[in-house]
Amino acid sequence: MDSVLAFVIGVAIIVVGLAVSIGLHEIGHLVPAKLFGVKVTQYMIGFGPTIWSRRKGETEYGVKAIPLGGYIAMIGMFPPGRGGAAKEDSTGFFRSLVQDARDSSAESIQPGDEPRAFYRLPVWKRIVVMFGGPFMNLLLAIVLFGILLMGFGVSQPSTTIGSVSECALPATSTRQTCEPGDPAAPGAQAGLQPGDTIVSVAGEPIDSWTESTAIIRDHPGEQIEMVVLRDGKRVAIAVTPLLSERYETDAQGQVVTDGSGDPVTVQAGFVGIGPASETVRQPVTAVLPMVGENVQAVAGIIVNLPQRIVDVANAAFGPEERDPNGPISVVGVGRVAGEIASLDEVPVASKAAGLVGILASLNIALFVFNLVPLLPLDGGHIAGALWEAIRRGWARLRRKPDPGPVDLAKLMPLTFGVVVVLGAMSALLIYADIVKPVSLF
Repeated sequence: MDSVLAFVIGVAIIVVGLAVSIGLHEIGHLVPAKLFGVKVTQYMIGFGPTIWSRRKGETEYGVKAIPLGGYIAMIGMFPPGRGGAAKEDSTGFFRSLVQDARDSSAESIQPGDEPRAFYRLPVWKRIVVMFGGPFMNLLLAIVLFGILLMGFGVSQPSTTIGSVSECALPATSTRQTCEPGDPAAPGAQAGLQPGDTIVSVAGEPIDSWTESTAIIRDHPGEQIEMVVLRDGKRVAIAVTPLLSERYETDAQGQVVTDGSGDPVTVQAGFVGIGPASETVRQPVTAVLPMVGENVQAVAGIIVNLPQRIVDVANAAFGPEERDPNGPISVVGVGRVAGEIASLDEVPVASKAAGLVGILASLNIALFVFNLVPLLPLDGGHIAGALWEAIRRGWARLRRKPDPGPVDLAKLMPLTFGVVVVLGAMSALLIYADIVKPVSLF
């Protein structure tokens, strides 16, 4: 029962955190819009039926039943079509979409409010309003990653030996257990033990696990001296690294991959020891690089989204396993959060750090995804404003008449297609997260 309650609490924390993230995203739009004089009629968290709302001044603030997004309603999102506000021929479904968007925009403008329409703002102000939402998610992610790295710390290899292998298996071996005939691991033969803290290797002082690994890999077949701290005493142990197939690593100890994404192997010295982990608080200078890495990872997922969605479909309807680094829905995120919260024999601080990390990553995802230059996303409006600036600038250079605002309403058919595709992908991800969920444990 306790684990079930913990699971529910973990899910609830993510739901509340997501709602707060969405609310702050919309505040990022709301504040600059009001500062620039745009009339904002609604500020809503969620979609569907309204659960609660209250009007303050000219704006209605509220919460809706489905907490999977939010919006603010600004008057005059689209300029009238050529010929003013007169209706154009709306024959055909797609033309109707365009005309309906223009009509809705025109109807939102009450007499006397014409100067307060969104489309009348200068280009740079429209960009500020639309970028304000994703920017709030970026700021929140920076704060959360700061709490995670500087407050909780991150798990990293220490210089203490956590495991000692009994045999030497190639890095590409498909089995993890030793069998008769396997060569003995040099570390176990030499007498290294879990709990030993490495002081020096081959006469070189050791400050990190990566340093010890690099020295060992460079001395295959050569006897070297490892000095370890055991029970408060220094113990010198002679060990001869075995030449073995190992994964190539970079300066940070990460496995190097080739152009196909497969790990690269090399022949290198091997002792057969693994590090114990320790939680280390990071300096403030580590926060922005962590944010940058997450932005790059999310951008990579979006760029390769078609193939990743195909992989999710194959896993959902076939025998394949889900990629833990692939896209997941809000349902999947909530499930992972529940698993973290319900873990037994895990300190509360570690669980809290895991949930903070999920919320930070969610905000990075909201930041990157909303900047995709397609309507109805914020990036679509930003792209439209930039295109307008280019058109008007080119017209001035050529001493041509001002072409006027870009009519984004013409993109409503494309917007409709984007909404349909996003809805289908969301439905697929939710289904996959129910029938074949991603599990991190």
